[in-house]
Amino acid sequence: MTRIPDLFAPIAPEQCAVPPGTGVAVIAPSGAAVDPDAVARGIALLEAQGCRVYNYYNHARRHQRFGATDAERVAQLHAAAADPNVQVVMAIRGSYGLSRMLDAIDYDALAASGKLFVGFSDLTVLHLALFKRTGAVSFAGPMLCEGFGAQQISAPTVNHFWQCVTHAEHAIGVPVGANPALALEGTLWGGNLTMVAHLIGTPYFPAVDGGILFLEDIAEHPYRLERMLLQLHHAGALKKQQAILLGDFSGYRLAPHDNGYDFDAMLAYLRAELKLPILTGLPFGHIRDHATLAVGAHACVKADGDSWSLSFNAYPILAKQSVGNSAR
Repeated sequence: MTRIPDLFAPIAPEQCAVPPGTGVAVIAPSGAAVDPDAVARGIALLEAQGCRVYNYYNHARRHQRFGATDAERVAQLHAAAADPNVQVVMAIRGSYGLSRMLDAIDYDALAASGKLFVGFSDLTVLHLALFKRTGAVSFAGPMLCEGFGAQQISAPTVNHFWQCVTHAEHAIGVPVGANPALALEGTLWGGNLTMVAHLIGTPYFPAVDGGILFLEDIAEHPYRLERMLLQLHHAGALKKQQAILLGDFSGYRLAPHDNGYDFDAMLAYLRAELKLPILTGLPFGHIRDHATLAVGAHACVKADGDSWSLSFNAYPILAKQSVGNSAR
């Protein structure tokens, strides 16, 4: 599948304005920053947008490939959730690491905090575990390094994040054809396919009934994607889903011995095998311009064969008035 183009409609500045004084906690629950300058750039952009940033990440404390030791990363997460000045808890990046901490996280405390937890990729396991344990909604959205601290900022990614978390309903239009015509609604859930499949059979996998499952991945050959989706299928996780929404799946290489087997061949096989609507073109994943999705929200999907749309509501948002007046 080719890289998904910019599918976002322009947003007026007043529609994505950041509530003044919004407290954003920066944590590293997974990997350490590859480029520590990206952390500084991200914090600078958040502050320029009117946020108060509370940085729990210390690059000198990184441990192996992780943002810190397991115990220190859990402590960052819990401290950010407990900080009364914070409204948004944002991961610096994904990579890997949350799986090591799943048994140590206080999900009830996270849910009771009312914070908006944001990230994607490895953060998928936190979104799903939090939803499974408490029913709390969190956000598959931009992280500090790749989103707010990139060398070239994606205005659609940043603006649509703020638009999502400051409005009670969010909608995404996808002008991509070759999709089935339908109209349905259900619980929006999912994330990185590798991490979703990774949780099957664990106490952290939500058994969503009537769900709309969104998925993305990076650098995974189509046969690996097929294998993981069949794993979810054979485990019974797809039986009660309304539809699957596929985001970006780039970064892989085909080989001569694939002999015509590619992403499109894999997709055709799965559509026939699963007997489940599978829509493509969702602007989400390891790409420059990507949407923010509320994991656990109520969602509606409408498709006419030429294009489709996703809208969702019933998720927590930031208050419009000024918040948080103290600095850390």
